[in-house]
Amino acid sequence: MLATYGDRRPEDVAEGIDSLELAWLIHQLEQHYGTALDLSDDELARMSTVGGAVEVLAGLKVETGSR
Repeated sequence: MLATYGDRRPEDVAEGIDSLELAWLIHQLEQHYGTALDLSDDELARMSTVGGAVEVLAGLKVETGSR
């Protein structure tokens, strides 16, 4: 999904996620699932890398809008 930000190839996506990419990613997920993601400050901080974002998002129950 991050590759579509800036029209990049998946292999061109860096491990680090800047704040603009993170805001865009969260917005895209909220649009896709039709629900707001209620992320804590700690979860947002952990999402500064692709691996961290995957871990945080894997722990969410997006389909129900709860954890």
